[in-house]
Amino acid sequence: MKKEEINFMIEEISKELILLLVEERGMELHEAFDTLYTSDTYARLIDSKNGLYSQSTPYIYECLEHELLTGKMM
Repeated sequence: MKKEEINFMIEEISKELILLLVEERGMELHEAFDTLYTSDTYARLIDSKNGLYSQSTPYIYECLEHELLTGKMM
């Protein structure tokens, strides 16, 4: 897979995760951006070596929720 394709997938997943944080957790948009971009989940998402970008958005959101609740990745 080309780097551009991977980056596109990461951007789309990030957009969906931010929308979920707003809808599910009632966050303001800027808070959702900050929450995602400072999370370990996002750090793993943008590291193309581990392939998290190839998982479903609901799965990645579940990882993010777990991190937010426990302070640790799943």
